[in-house]
Amino acid sequence: MKALKIIFNKFFNLTTGGLEMKKILFLLTMVNTIMFAQNPNLGTSGANFLQIPVGAKAAGMGSAVAGNIQDASSVFWNPAGLVKVNSAQAHFSYMNWFKLFDFSAAAVAYNVDGYGVFALSMITFGTDGIEVTTEEKPNGTGRFYDARDLALGLTYAKYLTDKFSFGITVKYVSQKIWNESAGGFAFDVGTQYQLDFQNLTIAMCMSNFGSDLRFDGPDLDIQYLKNDNYPLSRLTPARLQTDDYPLPLNFQVGIGFDIYQSDFVKVRGGIDAVHPNDNSERLNFGTEFSFFDRLYLRGGYKYNYSDEDFTFGAGASVPFASTLIRFDYAYSVYDILPSVHRVSLDINF
Repeated sequence: MKALKIIFNKFFNLTTGGLEMKKILFLLTMVNTIMFAQNPNLGTSGANFLQIPVGAKAAGMGSAVAGNIQDASSVFWNPAGLVKVNSAQAHFSYMNWFKLFDFSAAAVAYNVDGYGVFALSMITFGTDGIEVTTEEKPNGTGRFYDARDLALGLTYAKYLTDKFSFGITVKYVSQKIWNESAGGFAFDVGTQYQLDFQNLTIAMCMSNFGSDLRFDGPDLDIQYLKNDNYPLSRLTPARLQTDDYPLPLNFQVGIGFDIYQSDFVKVRGGIDAVHPNDNSERLNFGTEFSFFDRLYLRGGYKYNYSDEDFTFGAGASVPFASTLIRFDYAYSVYDILPSVHRVSLDINF
């Protein structure tokens, strides 16, 4: 990572200068410092619903979108891409995760002229009621519980120069299982720098930087018998203690670039390197074919993932009066687990 930082410094010194360059280097250094301040050794993390890819367009490109994302769904990937929203946009997506859980996401973005772009976002992840079982009643007790996860975000993005954009998201993360819940705040930070050559965009983003979470709730209250050998021993009120768990901190750098462009056909690619705090490093590759800016075909490949390799997607844009509506679909192939279908709807007002 130190070598990468040196390369970035030399590259930017060649392409920009003065006060603008100092702002860029300051932001890159700040993000790099924060990332290493909370990047523990490989291990486990909680709130893993935050790592599930959001949106059919991004998923169809194999999640290689740090340098390509530029609509309302940027809040879920790289908040710096939100600056490309010219007026107002809305994003909605849904999928059934492994035929067990419902995953929904929504975002609304609005460009305030002269100030930047603001957005609100939400992710929900959960399952229907599951029957409670015990040792005495393994077939069910007639009681049910559910599990629900929620993330609410507020995002701001702005151009710091005519080619360099910066975005930040503040979000509240909540998890609930039966009567126990955990909650806390986290931050996402992202940058995008665009060059004139092949519309090349260099991007960097850090997601889910925040404090550890801990479950708490009334079901942790128990009655404890200190000694079974003494009949006069009384039940003592006690409480079970849960451990803290970290959020899935994720650091991602990538590029987006035009491969081919004509009046009717455009091909754009993306390559992302991903460094999570709970797994080994990964690579994402993705490509999008655009026909007449109305029809889209996408494909992606994920390297060094334990259960996922190829992704595919398609989309279509339909103008309606002054509104542009885009429908997207993605299909992700898993080795053992069931394949996942995603659908998304984007509205550009």
